[in-house]
Order: sequence, then structure tokens, then C-alpha cells
Amino acid sequence: MKCAVCGRKAAVEVRRQGRAFCPEHYLEWFEHQVARAIRRHRMLEKDDRVLVAVSGGKDSIALWEVLRRLGYDTTGLHIQLGIDDYSKRALEATRRFAEERGLPLIVVDLKEAYRLSIPELAELTRRRACSVCGLTKRYVMNRVAVEEGFDAVATGHNLDDEASVLLGNVLHWQTDALVRQGPVLPAKEKLAKRVKPLYLLTEREILAYTLLRRLPYQHEECPFAVGAKSLLYKEALNKLETAMPGTKQTFLEQYLKKIEPVLQKGLSAEEVALKECERCGYPTTGEVCAFCKTWDHAYRWAKRKGQIPGELRFEAEPRLTFIPEGKRGGDARPAPAQEPAG
Repeated sequence: MKCAVCGRKAAVEVRRQGRAFCPEHYLEWFEHQVARAIRRHRMLEKDDRVLVAVSGGKDSIALWEVLRRLGYDTTGLHIQLGIDDYSKRALEATRRFAEERGLPLIVVDLKEAYRLSIPELAELTRRRACSVCGLTKRYVMNRVAVEEGFDAVATGHNLDDEASVLLGNVLHWQTDALVRQGPVLPAKEKLAKRVKPLYLLTEREILAYTLLRRLPYQHEECPFAVGAKSLLYKEALNKLETAMPGTKQTFLEQYLKKIEPVLQKGLSAEEVALKECERCGYPTTGEVCAFCKTWDHAYRWAKRKGQIPGELRFEAEPRLTFIPEGKRGGDARPAPAQEPAG
């Protein structure tokens, strides 16, 4: 194979586009895809302060690197889940990336902030770890973004993630979830704008970028991901992709183009009013938000088991650690990179 740009020996093939690239032009192509997605969906403005949700895995690390190279003012947010050595290695990779580039990082350690780790929370509530983890991360990301004055939260969701979630939602006709499938969720009162700049790039393409840029990242998959339905959906889509390159992209893009607008119209006609949670003051459709309900329930059981003091009351405000100490972002912004062509 030859590079589609310069004709030299190619290093990475992008089968869904029928093209291949040498290392130099692959990096340019990748960053151009992100810049184009941001521009196409008006995800970010050049002067926005962006909170990048960084797990330490390849997707979120690659996202932070690209946004940095495109000239955005970024701060990382890493949530320590308390999943033994897996979480420790994830924090190590995240800190290394941030320190090597002089980028500010915010860390929320759930065990320090809320007295319980994700494994403990799952056990006490008798819910799947992925369920309580997702709920907790979404709440913390949003609250940090709102209270620290960020304009948007950027997450590393990729094409494989988005296509598999879409397939699962369509199979079960989860219309409430389908309307939130898009690459941009607009800001509302106490709800930060959320964007997915990598939504049209595959896991394989992101891995190639991460390796070519020699970025540090957490190589392991979360141990709680084993057996998740999303992996089954990904496997089914991968088989289709092998037989028909471009299937995932077509599936997602055609949904966003033809179906999501119809669902959005229906939603706007019967949109449920949001109110303030009685406990934490953040938006919810009921009296108490799902985050506070879940953690309150866990606290009750943890007290019975003697895991936390009986007089302790759950408080939803997270405790933040700024790395470097006291650095809140806004002064680690590089000069905007030249937007690559092609």
C-alpha cells in the first residue's frame, strides 16, 4: 500500500475510506478529522475553556492531545474509581501525560470524596458496576464543569462506542436515550455542554494515532467491562464492518441525519420540565436526582455494615485536587496549530 498523499509506503490503512497513509500524513489526516467534526457540529469556539474527561485510556488521551494541538484551552478531569491497580495505573498514565505537556489536571478520588469506591458502591446498591460508574462520572463531570466555569466537557467516545450504543438503543427502542445520541448536547441551566470530537473515528484509528504520537496511556480494559452487552454489539458491528467497510459510519451518520431530527421534534413537543434536586440543587426530573438517590442508598447500607460512621451524611459536592497544586487552567494553552489539509 502507498500513502494517498505522498505515495510513500503506507503505515495505516483506513478501509472505510479506501485510503492509506504514511505516519506523517496519517497524523495530519486524523487531526483534520477532529477539527472538521468540531467545526461541522459547532462543538467548540476557539476561546472556550474545555474540560477533557480523561480516564487514562487511549481515546481520552488522544482527544486531549488533539485538542491541545488544535490550540484549545484544556484542563483534564480524572476520576479515581478505586478499582484496585487498574485505577492506579490509569491515574499514572494521565498524570504523566499532563506533566510532560505542562497541562492542568483535576482529580476527583471517589473514595476520598465520598468514602466509597465504585466496587463498593455497586455491591451496596446491588447494581452493575458499569451502571453506577456511568451515573457517578456523568454527575461529577457536569458539576466540576459548571462550578469551575468551563464552557464544555469533551469526552473520548469513538465511532465503535457510538455505533454500538445506537444499536443497543434501537434494538430496545430506548427513545429517551436515542435523542441524546448526537455528538453535541447543548448547555442548559446547571448542565454543561457535552461534546464528542472523536465520534467518527474508530478504536483502531485512535490506537494508531496514540502509538504514532507515542502517548502514554492505560493499556488495560476495565475489569468490569467483561460480559457487557456493548461488547456483543461491537462484535456484531465488527463482522458487518469487515464484510462491508464503512457500515458503522453509515449507520451512525444516517441516524443523525434522518432519525434524530424527527425524535428531537417529538421531544420538544413533550419535553419534561427539569427541576432542582432537593439534595444537591442540580437538574432532575424528580424530587431527588438519581445520583443522590444512589449514594444515599449506599450510605444507608454502608452504615449498617459499619463501613462508614453512623452519623455521617452523604454530601454530593466532590472534593477536587488540582495538579499542579492550585493550577486551574487557562495558562497552558499552546499556539493554535495549522489545520492540516486533505
